[in-house]
Amino acid sequence: MDEQTRIEAEAAAFRGLVKHLQQRTDVANIDLMNLAGFCRNCLAKWYMAEANERGADLDYDQAREVIYGMPYADWKARYQAQATEEQVRRFEATKEWHADTSGGN
Repeated sequence: MDEQTRIEAEAAAFRGLVKHLQQRTDVANIDLMNLAGFCRNCLAKWYMAEANERGADLDYDQAREVIYGMPYADWKARYQAQATEEQVRRFEATKEWHADTSGGN
């Protein structure tokens, strides 16, 4: 596969993932973290870091709006439920496997 095709395929896969996460409002971020070690917020942080690395002026709220498909406050008010004690316990137990969102990949 040539470089341009690879870049286009990766971008399309990213858009597909974002679309899927926007449609799956029933899946809580804490569940994503507990199962996969990353969530919508992680994806937004990666997106922001990569955009900024390429000279774009994108802040975290703007990046989250891209990932959530709406302002985060709106998504949170519509879809985010209080985490259960079990979800929080699992989150703490899996912390060592959570994604690095400190910037860049």
